[in-house]
Amino acid sequence: MNCILIDDEAAARAIIAHLCSQVETITVLEEFPNAIEAMKFLNKNMVDLIFLDIHMPDFTGFDFIETLKNPPKIVLTTSDVNFAIEAFEYECIVDYLVKPIGMPRFMKAIQKVESSGFSSSKAISESSQTTSSSSEKEMYVNIDRRLIKIEFEKIYLIEAKGDYILIKTEDKKYTVHSTLKKIEEKLPDSLFLKVHRSYIINIKKIIDIEDNSVLIARDVIPISRSNRPELMKRLNLL
Repeated sequence: MNCILIDDEAAARAIIAHLCSQVETITVLEEFPNAIEAMKFLNKNMVDLIFLDIHMPDFTGFDFIETLKNPPKIVLTTSDVNFAIEAFEYECIVDYLVKPIGMPRFMKAIQKVESSGFSSSKAISESSQTTSSSSEKEMYVNIDRRLIKIEFEKIYLIEAKGDYILIKTEDKKYTVHSTLKKIEEKLPDSLFLKVHRSYIINIKKIIDIEDNSVLIARDVIPISRSNRPELMKRLNLL
């Protein structure tokens, strides 16, 4: 059973790694101090189990889980007992270990994992590459009784404006009577992502990201906390 460890505290990772070394059926592939580093690894590798801390900088353990469309089994490791009820709302979470963790309690968690049956997680990048079933490369919008063709790859931003949406392309802007939800259904997932309740961006057009905002062309767009994990997952991080 291949696993990885995610915890911002080196001492905590060392303890989990030692416990894992006492179990013949467990192989620790890597250890990570944060969720973003783990996501890079999972882009190219498969694991059966993740030991995951809840409280970490930038991404919490729950934020990280939300990025996994096809998660492996997860055992939470934390010093906080207050999230147990929330934790078991996730089917992938098998157990909740409160630090300090002793060997008897650790073994119970492993037995739960093995009895629940585990299957290797496919790389997150594979699930993130799901594209629209449509092979269309453009859409038509109704503006002043004219149907105007807009190529998807030229769109860099779509903004909600009350009962209208503003579609911004490399050389033009189009105001269309529609909703953000309706146009989101038409867009290919491989290019577009909703980063805020009022904005959809073309992730290929991103110039840079700073804190909770993204620069697209000359527009600085806010990123909501709930949408940030999905955006980070979609980026080709170095």
